[in-house]
Amino acid sequence: MSSINCSIYDDPFPIPHNFYQPGVLLIGGITAQVAFLNNPPSFLEHPASIVVEEPVSITKNYQNILALAFAVKELNENPNFLPNISLGLYILNSYGLGRMTFKATLSVLSAQQRLVPNFSCDNRQKFIAVIGGRLSETSAQIGSILNIYNTPQLTYGSFSLAKDDKKQFPSIYQMVPDDTYQYRGVVKLLHHFQWTWIGLLAMDDDMGNQFLRRIIPLLSENSVCFAFIYKITKLNYIKDMSDFMLNQAEHFSILTDKKVNAFYFYGELFAMLTLRITLYFFPFISLSHLDKVWIVTSHSDFESYAIQRIFDTDPLNGALSFAVHSNQPPGFQEFQRTIRPLSAGGDGFIQIFWEQAFSCALKYKQGDMKKICSGEEKLESVPGPLKRSEGGRMDFHNIEPWQLHKFLRKTLFNNSVGEHIQFDQDGELVTVFDFTNWIIFSNGSFARLKLGQLNPQAPSENELTLEDDQIVWHRSFNQVLPISVCNDPCQPGFSKSKKEGEKFCCYDCTPCPEGMISEKKDMDACVKCPDHQFPSESHQECLLKVPSYLSYKETIGIIFVILAVSFSLVTSLVLGTFMKYKNTPIVKANNRSLTYILLLSLLLCFLSSLMFIGKPGKVTCLLRQITFSLIFCVALSSVLAKTITVILAFMATKPGTHMRRWVGKKLAYSIVLSGSLIHAVICVVWVCISPPFPQMNIHAQPREIILECNEGSAMMFYSVLGYLGFLASVSFTVAFLARKLPGSFNEAKFITFSMLVFCSVWFSFIPSYLSSKGKSMVAVEIFSILSSAAGLLVCIFSPKCYILLLRPEMNIREQIIRIM
Repeated sequence: MSSINCSIYDDPFPIPHNFYQPGVLLIGGITAQVAFLNNPPSFLEHPASIVVEEPVSITKNYQNILALAFAVKELNENPNFLPNISLGLYILNSYGLGRMTFKATLSVLSAQQRLVPNFSCDNRQKFIAVIGGRLSETSAQIGSILNIYNTPQLTYGSFSLAKDDKKQFPSIYQMVPDDTYQYRGVVKLLHHFQWTWIGLLAMDDDMGNQFLRRIIPLLSENSVCFAFIYKITKLNYIKDMSDFMLNQAEHFSILTDKKVNAFYFYGELFAMLTLRITLYFFPFISLSHLDKVWIVTSHSDFESYAIQRIFDTDPLNGALSFAVHSNQPPGFQEFQRTIRPLSAGGDGFIQIFWEQAFSCALKYKQGDMKKICSGEEKLESVPGPLKRSEGGRMDFHNIEPWQLHKFLRKTLFNNSVGEHIQFDQDGELVTVFDFTNWIIFSNGSFARLKLGQLNPQAPSENELTLEDDQIVWHRSFNQVLPISVCNDPCQPGFSKSKKEGEKFCCYDCTPCPEGMISEKKDMDACVKCPDHQFPSESHQECLLKVPSYLSYKETIGIIFVILAVSFSLVTSLVLGTFMKYKNTPIVKANNRSLTYILLLSLLLCFLSSLMFIGKPGKVTCLLRQITFSLIFCVALSSVLAKTITVILAFMATKPGTHMRRWVGKKLAYSIVLSGSLIHAVICVVWVCISPPFPQMNIHAQPREIILECNEGSAMMFYSVLGYLGFLASVSFTVAFLARKLPGSFNEAKFITFSMLVFCSVWFSFIPSYLSSKGKSMVAVEIFSILSSAAGLLVCIFSPKCYILLLRPEMNIREQIIRIM
């Protein structure tokens, strides 16, 4: 390997012989280095030296080594991948210690068996990339050295750094996506199960604190609260366990909150071991079991330590996690069956792993109570996720490590199981996560069920897919979905209201105010119904408003129809009576022509009220106000003409007066015509400016849509009514002043009473009309039309009909002059 001009490092951290004491739980990740050799060695030809007297095997790490060895074997045996190129590998163990990681990394840059940083005279060792490590700290420690040489590093563990911090490690390619994707997936998982009150657990170290800094704002932004944060102190030595448990016990009470049934735990290998120790001792200290739903991150490993068999694993049964999607490459199971502890030449890890994985001893040791291993135990029976193999093509002749970056940044291929492999612009693998459900059996064995996927590249609403009915919960939940909320949800008809001094996930439930609803549980605020709907009495749903108008089928409509028809018939009878007795003195004395006009107007007034009943339409809305007002205008003009005629007739009888020439039909017709013409002009202006039209009033009544006529221009509508009021007032005034004329012309007295009734009705109409809504408003107007017309009919014509029909003997000139 050619040297690079740079500073020579100091002698890297020598390891004392007695550094590792028996039973010490110092367990490290394993770094792997891919090497290209002119004469490739046999499998694991250069084992790493193990200086631990009793190291603890990490199941998953050893399986990763086997997976790497299998991948190298497959590449070398398949001429389609790397023709004329043989691929080798070299394993170095860091034991999870920073000093050992630096030493192992520097050693691959030096001659074998000699640590001379930045110098190597061993031309046989030609490496272009490094694989490792599983822990973020390990990856960063390796990367800090490899970056100097621009050598690619493929890390298959977590590497949780912010985007800006990752710029310090441009040579790192992550086979596991950034933790942010998992956090988003967990948030979607919490939403899916409606868990809004959870517990957060993490190691009390830099990684745990970084996790909390990133997850807390994300939870808050997505309406999820944490009930507590529980930081677990790192346990390094078994002898410290008593002190460790006493310190932890002081805080155990917050873990027993019955409202919090979902715990989100962040931790890597050491954290999981510490957690399991904590759970093992928890019942002895708190006198209760910690039966919760555990949500763990992908780098938390359940089956990494053979020593786990001494701990009770039941509390973690039913745990949920996201793991990088994986499929077992074809042939890997067969490859595992060929591995035997006595025949795996060059494998310096297999003896320790085999003994701890199968709880047996390969060699008899005095005092050892373990059974003797047969050597035929099956590796595939050891549970654990397996690393998939990758493949590709490239001309590696005379290639330098830095030249590999261009290839890795454009990596795009399908691996041996047909999966798409690609890195993004940040050097992270573009992949999906498997949603897994961990099942722990009574014998301590594990099963990991894949029950869904998290696809960060999918649309937000489709990112998470789950098979809910297949999830196995902890047995304490009896296969019922656990609830993890601060308080019971607000039922429909209520909304959430903040509790002072509490987090937003803890709230009171307030009934929805009038006119508002909440259809779902836990609504932040009640909402108004659409305009065409109204709230139910329970305020849980919106009901359709019923169209409302004054119909012929309802009681009040029928009554008005009967009254209108009845008054019309009566008016017709009166008109017929007057026409029958048209040559009698009493008919002649009351100005026969004006009488006919007035009776016809009253008849049409009664019939015009029918236009206000029924569903409003364009024609009825346009005509009904104008028609009724025009007819009333003719009637009032006729009454005014009759009154003026009476006064002029009296004045014409005085000696020497010139009023006689004004007495006659021409004056009466002129008054009727001019009064009606002014009204007609007002109506024409109204129609031209803003004519009436039908509309649906959705706001007038809370439960009804009022079908009504919009008068178009309110000013013109009240102008018409005002003009009618003016005519009525003039008629009343003139009649009132003429009420004391001599008896032969005393008809003014009856007109006074009729106009008094008319004015009383219409003066009371205005406030009643304005205070009414919907069909009540229409009913007020119909009542006013019928009552005012009836007042004119009864007050003016009832005395005359009485004489014509019941007292014909009084219908003579002399008698009429005497009684009138």
